[in-house]
Amino acid sequence: MTERWDAIVIGAGHNGLTCAAYLGRAGRKVLVLERSSTVGGMAGMRRFAEGCSVPGCAHLLYHLNPRVVADLELQSHGLRLAASHLPTVALDENGGHLTLTERSVDGPGISPQQRAVYAAFMDRLRRFAAVLAAAGETRPPRLVSDQWRDYLTLAALGWKVWQLGRDDMRELMRIGAINIFDVLQEEFDNPLLKGALCLDAVLGTHMGPRSPNTVLNFLHRLAGQTGAGVAVADGGMQGVISALERAAVARGVEIRVNTAASRIVTDADGVTGVELASGELLACRMVLSSADPKTTFQRLLGPQVLDTGFNRRIHNLRMRGTAAKLHLALRGAPAFRGLDAAALGGRLLIAPSPDYIELAFDAAKYGAGSEHPAMEITIPTVHTRALAPAGMHVLSAVVQYAPAGLRGGWSADAKAGFMERILTQLARYAPGIREQIVSAELLTPADLEAEYGVTGGHWHHGELALDQFMMLRPVPGAAQYAAPIPGLYLCGAGAHPGGGVSGTPGRNAAQAALAGGLRR
Repeated sequence: MTERWDAIVIGAGHNGLTCAAYLGRAGRKVLVLERSSTVGGMAGMRRFAEGCSVPGCAHLLYHLNPRVVADLELQSHGLRLAASHLPTVALDENGGHLTLTERSVDGPGISPQQRAVYAAFMDRLRRFAAVLAAAGETRPPRLVSDQWRDYLTLAALGWKVWQLGRDDMRELMRIGAINIFDVLQEEFDNPLLKGALCLDAVLGTHMGPRSPNTVLNFLHRLAGQTGAGVAVADGGMQGVISALERAAVARGVEIRVNTAASRIVTDADGVTGVELASGELLACRMVLSSADPKTTFQRLLGPQVLDTGFNRRIHNLRMRGTAAKLHLALRGAPAFRGLDAAALGGRLLIAPSPDYIELAFDAAKYGAGSEHPAMEITIPTVHTRALAPAGMHVLSAVVQYAPAGLRGGWSADAKAGFMERILTQLARYAPGIREQIVSAELLTPADLEAEYGVTGGHWHHGELALDQFMMLRPVPGAAQYAAPIPGLYLCGAGAHPGGGVSGTPGRNAAQAALAGGLRR
């Protein structure tokens, strides 16, 4: 160990870069290690066909934290939005689509009364989501603690809930842990509208509309939609990653790509460094891992360093990925039946009803890919033409459900069969799309695990559920970013407040590290 760092950050995804930039801003000597040849992780761009690039996983901005944008001056480092407040189009096979915005819904079969109910419903849930958003800004409190900071955090959270008022407090307590299906049944009659809202509650999860905690997932998604709503960065997700990279480098952070960490090195007093796959040892005072909790504790640290109870909790952490990613290079823009070409820049959903999504999930529960998958579709080239050659477009879709633990495994034949089901479903809505395809790529959860190193291919590094939420995320003993081993912190989506391209876990982990041991 010839050079010593204040902190080494493992992983140059958006949270790792955010964490490193905050530490660099505080004057610390920081090194970021990235095993792949480019930064960005699951939020990075990938070239999947000649001249065609697409976001590898995340393709829309739901959660980017305004504080991160301001603190790291990301706009001065090139961050721009190509589009904001994107509408959602709930696709109908016969062309009777619904258009949803933050407070309005319009389309066939939507009465003025239903529009008013929708606006009131979304307003109420956004008030609930604001409580989660506020809680996400701080280190989650311990319920049993001797630290005044934990009591202040709990008091602040209680104050936010109290400010909702009696009726809203009761409603939040009633629906907070239940399933989205029952809540929507109380409010709406239109199956297409309910299907669109259900899909928002289950995207990226191993849950169906009737699963508990899907209201919590829906609120988590809404919690990040402040200011710009659902947005697209100029240049796609690469615009966000490039701005974060520049912000980190401008603050003295060193980033090494093609450099894989193989082991977190410890002694009796805690973390002492990181061993690389090459065998090189790097000394540091602290390690902040943006890898998922299972990768961090089971592979990089090793179970022999941790006590039995903690190992058991990490082993039982639920990380069953069921979301696949589809990329298509197309000759020309796709034509969806009954959809105006101007609407191609929004979110396009194939989720005809809650029952449709539940049946799609049923297959995944038993280790099979959905016969009729649900999808969130975007056409990134509508906003960033540079992602494809002239005359071409790229389609990016999140596909539910493709279980990581597919019976028989994700062989070439299994992937081809699932791809065929996806394309068949797409063709029902965009009849000529097969003839437009120049190249296609399907990333299953098994592919995501192999390429991005995330256990189970789970997009959010662990299910967002009440037993894996706030002061329980990812598990007791590591819920305030600090691990049981002194000098080790979690800064990825497996930590509070969870997944989404927000930068919040990275920001909060950096603050926890600065408060806990990187003072000068």
